[in-house]
Amino acid sequence: MGFQIFTDSAANLPTPFAKEHNIGVLCLSYCMEGKSYQCPDTEDFDYPAYYEAMMNGPVITTSQVTPGQYMEQLEPVLAAGEDVLFVSLSSGISGCYASGCMAREQLLEKYPQRQIVMVDSMGAGMGEGILVTKALEYRAQGMTAREAGEKLEALKKNLCQIFSVDDLMYLKKGGRLSGASALLGSVLNIKPLLKGSAEGKIVPFGKVRGRKALLNRLAEIYKERVVNPGEQLVAISHCDCPEDARYLKEQILSAHPPRELWVVNHEPVTGSYLGKGGIALFFLGDEDVRNI
Repeated sequence: MGFQIFTDSAANLPTPFAKEHNIGVLCLSYCMEGKSYQCPDTEDFDYPAYYEAMMNGPVITTSQVTPGQYMEQLEPVLAAGEDVLFVSLSSGISGCYASGCMAREQLLEKYPQRQIVMVDSMGAGMGEGILVTKALEYRAQGMTAREAGEKLEALKKNLCQIFSVDDLMYLKKGGRLSGASALLGSVLNIKPLLKGSAEGKIVPFGKVRGRKALLNRLAEIYKERVVNPGEQLVAISHCDCPEDARYLKEQILSAHPPRELWVVNHEPVTGSYLGKGGIALFFLGDEDVRNI
């Protein structure tokens, strides 16, 4: 029996891709100047205007997916006799996974014969999104939701998520950065290197001088740590810096070309913690890749 795949909007999946593959996407929210917004369509969003507005000072807050949202979206699928696999934003930076688990317990009381498999991606952005694409592959291979979930739990240890920001202020104010003091300072043009840790948190692991050096270092890590690139999807996301994303793409393609390479705008909720100029690279490496 097949199963329905769900994720949240932090997975940064292009809307056409999600629709084509019938992936359910639950939207996180962001609040700007007293108004709450969601981004249900990644193709119909003014990213330059959004990140420009962030630079001009409005304080942006975000809201996780609630248990009620999970129940509203998942129950019709369960009632129709299908199982569910949900790939969630990292519990290390959000309460989305905990909300999903709360909803799962309530739904299983009503539908005890169904499987509801919650996967904590320990990632964000396309780090989460890559796991969703792997779930599609596992389903196509005939796996159950539980079998696919077990495969994803093992695979997420190999997920490399490395990125940088132009201003640590956004990560600091959102409480999303651990160990930030190691990188703070006033040295001109120093760019931090950040990663998703094994615990699903955002932690610093280095710094370089200058934007070009940053992009080259991201590409070097890819060259050093990628495993079987010709068999995988690699992704770059950026916060309104398309030229930098194109440069990084060229470096990736000239090194070890992957099966697919996506370049996407970083969606607004998690993007609010990166700010204009944020850029991230996601790929699968060896089992120790999170311990760069």
